[in-house]
Amino acid sequence: MFVAIATVLLTLTSFKKQAKVLTVFMIGDSTMANKSIENGNQERGWGMALPCFFDDGVRVENHAVNGRSSKSFIDEGRWQRVLDRIKPGDYVFIQFGHNDEKPKADRHTEPGTTFDANLRKFVLETRERGGIPVLFNAVVRRNFFKRMPRNDDDEALRKTVGPPDKSLKEEGDTLYDTHGAYLLSPQNVASEQNVVFIDANRVTHDLEQGLGREASKKLHMWFLPGEEPSVPKGRQDNTHYNVYGAHVVARLLADEVGRKIPRLRKHLVFYDYSVAANGVGDFFTPQEAIEKVPEGKKCTVQLFPGVWEKPKVTSGKKVKFVLREGAKWK
Repeated sequence: MFVAIATVLLTLTSFKKQAKVLTVFMIGDSTMANKSIENGNQERGWGMALPCFFDDGVRVENHAVNGRSSKSFIDEGRWQRVLDRIKPGDYVFIQFGHNDEKPKADRHTEPGTTFDANLRKFVLETRERGGIPVLFNAVVRRNFFKRMPRNDDDEALRKTVGPPDKSLKEEGDTLYDTHGAYLLSPQNVASEQNVVFIDANRVTHDLEQGLGREASKKLHMWFLPGEEPSVPKGRQDNTHYNVYGAHVVARLLADEVGRKIPRLRKHLVFYDYSVAANGVGDFFTPQEAIEKVPEGKKCTVQLFPGVWEKPKVTSGKKVKFVLREGAKWK
């Protein structure tokens, strides 16, 4: 009998196939990168979550890699591999800065000179292939210390365990910048080269400052001991996003992209939850999504490619499912 789910709308819709799919290439560092989902890893880059906010007319290819600067991304041949794939009309989202700031010679660049030169290289070579570059500055670190604790390597933050270090000075209520002039280079090169500039630092600053010092921890890989099974000893990582944080930031930056680029704006989608087997979504199964849907609130859940088990839905939950191309029910 279907009375129990009478209040539930299980609308099975699918996106129409697009005549031409746009590709968005992403190059950057760990704050943008795709992450392993092994052993329940909760870390995500905002670029990993970005496909949730475009319809099937846009394909996201995320080439961002942990620990890379504009210099090391070029020196390791990663930029050339992206460049070889760019077709006329494709977009390239460019976001560096976190690791360009670091002192190691294989990563370090200087704002105003070498950092700008690398950004300019990305822009000019993208255009030579007929692509469309978009420059982003770095997202903020969650830093409520007036004087930031020494950090020569954001990647080492994954090794921090245990409760907060009591030797650190107590946090205040103001979010302090850690990037300095590295924030200006993408904006300056964008102005010089007539490129769309996305002020990701402003967007994420307003987000984290608005949440405040405690609530902003919920965006990051910041867990007390016993709080998250994948990091049982806890972690204090104010740079990298967790699943929730990556989706919040991706949603905000997708909206900002839509404001600046009309061609991409028409492909934006903003559903309540996303389900994907590869970790790009909020959840791995429709049942997990259903369990998070508040009773009495209408919610839309999109399903990425796969064959999905229909969830058990309790009375009072109003859910619409949207099936992406390649998704279907068992």
